[in-house]
Amino acid sequence: MSKIGRKPIPVGAVKVQIQGNVVQVDGSKGKFTHQIPDGFDIKLEDGFLSLNTSNHKREQKVLWGLHRALLANKITGAGIGFEQKLTIVGLGYKAQAAGKKLVFTLGYTHKIDYELPANVTVDIDKSGQILMVKSSDKFSLGNVCDAIRSFRPPEPYKGTGIVREGEVVRRKAGKTKAG
Repeated sequence: MSKIGRKPIPVGAVKVQIQGNVVQVDGSKGKFTHQIPDGFDIKLEDGFLSLNTSNHKREQKVLWGLHRALLANKITGAGIGFEQKLTIVGLGYKAQAAGKKLVFTLGYTHKIDYELPANVTVDIDKSGQILMVKSSDKFSLGNVCDAIRSFRPPEPYKGTGIVREGEVVRRKAGKTKAG
């Protein structure tokens, strides 16, 4: 049995409608639709959404936890949303917002322009080195954070680059003088 799949999902203030195998989620931050494959039973009871499998074939067990996690992410995103903090480390490294575009100065000979997707917003502090990326879609949020981080990944000798919150950068010792 799936340990993730059998956990009920708290709905909270999000409005959930079930029509056959289609679950529609509507909240203050967004609206999502999720298609559940055949063989699953969806029930909404006492503010909790539960997903159960009718047969216990291996294919069903594999998809059970996956679809429960995807539904939970969509419900959480529609209700409160997701956010990720990125820190730009380095002398002169910064980001600026220009409408739906971000302009990065990261020590290259040119500035880097990045167009944000429609459902993602970024708050930049006044130093330009702390970015708070927010979205109702966890998948889009992760893609944007990965794209921004790829412009200047953290390097192990000085520790400069773009670092996610909670990420540990393994530092290496530099060259030593032979004597």
